[in-house]
Amino acid sequence: MPPPTLTARADSGQPAGWRWVMWGIPALLFLIAFLHRPAPGVIAKELMQAFGATGAIIGLLSATYYYGYAGLMVPAGVLIDLFGTRRVVAAGGAVMGLGTVAMGLASAQAMLFAGRLLVGLGASVTFVGALKIAATWFPASRFGTLSAVTASAGILGGVIGTAPLAGLVSVVGWRGAFWLIGLFTVACAVACFSAVRDHPEASEGSESGGPRFQAVLVGMRAVFANPHTWPPFMAFLFLSSASYNLMLWVVPYLRDIYGLSTTGAAVYATANPLASLVAGPLTGFVSDRIVRRRKLPYTVLTLAHFGLWIALVASLGVLPLAGLAALFLAMGLLGGAFVLTWPIGREVNPPHLGGIAVAVVNMGGFLGIALSQGPVGAVLDARWAGALAAGARVYPLAAYREAFAACAVLVLAAVLMSLLLRETRGENVYAELRRASRRDSSPQRRGGAEQG
Repeated sequence: MPPPTLTARADSGQPAGWRWVMWGIPALLFLIAFLHRPAPGVIAKELMQAFGATGAIIGLLSATYYYGYAGLMVPAGVLIDLFGTRRVVAAGGAVMGLGTVAMGLASAQAMLFAGRLLVGLGASVTFVGALKIAATWFPASRFGTLSAVTASAGILGGVIGTAPLAGLVSVVGWRGAFWLIGLFTVACAVACFSAVRDHPEASEGSESGGPRFQAVLVGMRAVFANPHTWPPFMAFLFLSSASYNLMLWVVPYLRDIYGLSTTGAAVYATANPLASLVAGPLTGFVSDRIVRRRKLPYTVLTLAHFGLWIALVASLGVLPLAGLAALFLAMGLLGGAFVLTWPIGREVNPPHLGGIAVAVVNMGGFLGIALSQGPVGAVLDARWAGALAAGARVYPLAAYREAFAACAVLVLAAVLMSLLLRETRGENVYAELRRASRRDSSPQRRGGAEQG
């Protein structure tokens, strides 16, 4: 998410088409980064066949991406400040592409995991880089729109990482698909280094950020020390953990329980990310323009989302495919509540630390995904009855029921955590919170409490 230096500039005066090229290449790399998120679930069967992997191993492999991504999420802004968008995003794209190729070439699990980690590390700079270009190449009035469009490009990548990826795997195999994606990613990285410029005023612009490094560290300490940062951090952690575990295991579930092919299962799995394309912007619009609340819509939407998770668990193996697709679509629409955790995190922290606050809250979501995917895979393994299909594990209905029930518990935790959120009404309330904290800790208040 945007670091503190992502402030939009005035119109650059450059041709509109050239601006879109500047933004489009980093945005394309961000789309590819998102494509990798559901990929382990799509090729889970092939990975089990090739490496003898268990559900826990598939979960840990998927989580490895998020460990790398979360670890570099905040430093990504610092790197871009220090070395410039062009160099950092090109390097990130190259690392992501080489990691993808390494996964395609892997002959052992260690190389597979190393490649997946490289993909996550390289992906971590793409979103911030795309926003940085949007801020420096476009008029300030268009920055908000471009932020939403950039996020939508990522979600589109998640859609491509389901049915289209499954279709590609069916034609060239999973290794061939990863080689092609990896080489295309490296080509995009070369294009980024060759064509993208950090700002319109210089042909080789690279922004120096020497004094910014210490400023970012000081800002991070302030955000981490603010107790109001942690409720949105945890709310996003729990909600994202459930959503991304569904993304990981929905294709194996549809294949094992409904007997669908990988490609057919991936088609139904697209219902959730397709709904997310609409849900995020719509949720933000309703919060900003209609109800003018943050906490209330988050709590209501997440509670309804929890109800849909209960419906999913209760109807496992019973609901017809059309009904299941409708349920996935509804879950994607209500799951858009996660976008409200970012503005809450920003609005309870000092205004000049808004970028860092959003990055810290965003890190919570990816940390939750990284920590939860291995254990959810282990839940599946614990219920595995020994069935195999061409060397890949086939999990029974009871295994998926327990795994998805664990996800439902995570959503319930997000609901409970929402009760601790501060209602900001779309305004920065840091000064108000600080005054209230000072009143509560004043000597008179403490003395009165002691006498009472």
